[in-house]
Amino acid sequence: MDGDLLLLVLAGGALLLGFCGSFLPVLPGLPLAWAGLLIARFSSKSAITTTTLVICLLVTILVTLLDSLAPAWFTRRAGGTRAGARGAMVGMFIGLFLGPLGIIFGPFVGAYLGELIHDFNNPAKAFNAALATFIGFLFGAGLKMVTGAVFIWLFIRSLL
Repeated sequence: MDGDLLLLVLAGGALLLGFCGSFLPVLPGLPLAWAGLLIARFSSKSAITTTTLVICLLVTILVTLLDSLAPAWFTRRAGGTRAGARGAMVGMFIGLFLGPLGIIFGPFVGAYLGELIHDFNNPAKAFNAALATFIGFLFGAGLKMVTGAVFIWLFIRSLL
């Protein structure tokens, strides 16, 4: 196998796995997709520039930070507590073992139960905080998916 072809196959695989990491928390997502762009940079068949790599790295860092902060920000805006945020993290972890629906709804259920444990007498507030956590999760995942898709587009465009 040609060295350039091997680099491009590895880059494409890293980009696709990185895109999947947008919604599967077990994969590093955007950092992996960025690594795919970095690998492609070393191929003579790719037109990815150092400037593109630096900009994509900065975008990766920014989106990763936003993804980490979004669920907590949305939860706090809805009046949620740390108990709800911790519950969302536990729910996300348990959801990993329950397949795609567990990954999607685990944080919601965890936040709801965490808020109920914190204040059992207010299920409406617990539901609102859990819903906000879910919206924050979707916001972060959507942002990562769009960014990952742009990285894939940059890779494909660099080969044409």
